[in-house]
Order: sequence, then C-alpha cells, then structure tokens
Amino acid sequence: MAGSLRQTHPDCEIIWLCDRRFAPLARLCRNISHVVELEKDWKVWRAQIAALGEFDCAIDLQGLLKSALPVALSRAKSKLGYHWQREGSRLFTQPVIPCPTSIHVVEQYLDVARAAGGGDTVDFGLVPDAQAVANAEDLIGQLPSGKQLVVCHAGAGWATKRWPAANFAALADALSGQANICFIGTKADGPAVREVLDQSVHMPVDLLGKTDIPTLAALLARADLHIAGDTGSIHIAAALGTPCIGLYTLTRPERSCPFGQIGRCRELGLDAVVETAREILA
Repeated sequence: MAGSLRQTHPDCEIIWLCDRRFAPLARLCRNISHVVELEKDWKVWRAQIAALGEFDCAIDLQGLLKSALPVALSRAKSKLGYHWQREGSRLFTQPVIPCPTSIHVVEQYLDVARAAGGGDTVDFGLVPDAQAVANAEDLIGQLPSGKQLVVCHAGAGWATKRWPAANFAALADALSGQANICFIGTKADGPAVREVLDQSVHMPVDLLGKTDIPTLAALLARADLHIAGDTGSIHIAAALGTPCIGLYTLTRPERSCPFGQIGRCRELGLDAVVETAREILA
C-alpha cells in the first residue's frame, strides 16, 4: 500500500495508524512518513486523529469497526476501504472491489492503493535499522560458523494452523548437518517450541522470546530459509526477500501465502518439505 502510493506520489506524506504492538514493524517501512500508535481509550485516539489535520485520502485496510472509526473521524476528502468489510465498517468507507485476477491479499491491497492514485508496483519497503541488525548479528554470532541459517516458527495463532511438532523436530534433524536451525517465537509459542525441542535428536537453537519485531526482521533478512505456517513471521520474511516454505494446513495459500512464493506453500508431508528445503539451500 505505502509503496504503491509512494511510487506515484514520491513527496506525499503517508501517516500510518496502528496498534502499539505492530508499530515497530511499521517503522521499518521506508515508504511510511510517520507512525501513530493509537491508544485504546477512544477519547484519546479521537484527539490523536484530530491533531493530525486534514488529508486527501484515508484508507481502512482491515475492514473492522476499530479500523473504520479512525478513518471516519479523519478529515479526509476521500475515504476508501478494503472490500471485505465487517462490523458495520461499510458505513464509513467506500469499499474497493478487487480485480477478478487479484487473488492474493497483497494484490487486493494494491487494488485499493490504485483507487487512491497509487502505482502498480509491490514494494514492501522493509529495512531493518542498524540496532536491529546488530542485535541479530549478536544472536547469529553465537552459532557454529560455516553453516547456513534456517529460521523456523512452530507456533501460530490457531492450533489448526500448526504443523505437527514431530515433523518440525524431524525436519530440524534432517537439516542440521548443513544449517544452523533456529526456532523463534513469543512466550505464547513456548509450548509448541518446547514440544519440538523435546523430540529433536540434534538440538536446534532456541531463540524463543529473544527477538523483538525489529530484531526478528533483521534475523529473517539474514536467513537462508524461513519455514513456518500461515503466521506473521513468514510474511515478514517474504517481504524481505527471504526464501520461505509455507506449511499451510488450513488457510488457502493462493490468498495468503508469502507473496510471490506460492510454489513452496502447500500442505506438504515431511519428506517433501525436507526435499524442498535442501533444494533451496543447495
């Protein structure tokens, strides 16, 4: 979205409103001018929006009431929204119907950007900052030298999206001879990661809870391969240009695979994932 708008309007000011949890990721995007962390108290964020002044266009990309209200309260000449609108968000924005050939969410977002005057180029524009790069290098520096780096994420927001822990353990063992295998995640992913570690013969590196969002981005940028289900890290990795294997057990990869890497994102068995990983690392 921001990259598309920046393509046709290089001098425009792009302000990104977001939840405080995700603000560090937005700040890594070179196409965003300013990031505003919306407070939970509606009276506070209403004042935050009022203080921003007038806009030519305001866009709701989430299609929920919590994302539509800030757009509704903005002093924008045009108010556009992602086509999948829920919770009454349609009352506040004009939905942009995607092109029939736009199957992936990124392509559908690009359609919204075009409606706002943006260009056709997909440019995620993620650039890890110097401190994040240094933090990631410190983590990598603790690993055995001379091996490639494979970063895995065994967790997911839904249990039904998770690949079996036994498969992750066997995958890590199979690749351990040629690569350092690291598992990332937040505290919420602890049970899933510990289950993998308990079943691994060649112990992978446990980076659980050791990467904030900027450090995670820098680590994924350095990785030779990222393996995960349909979860946030795989989309960050794809945006950074890192090869990915998407383990899709429930959601449609055609719609939500790491962008541009549909060929490696299927409900694959263990042997197929190992073979694909070895091909990427060769």
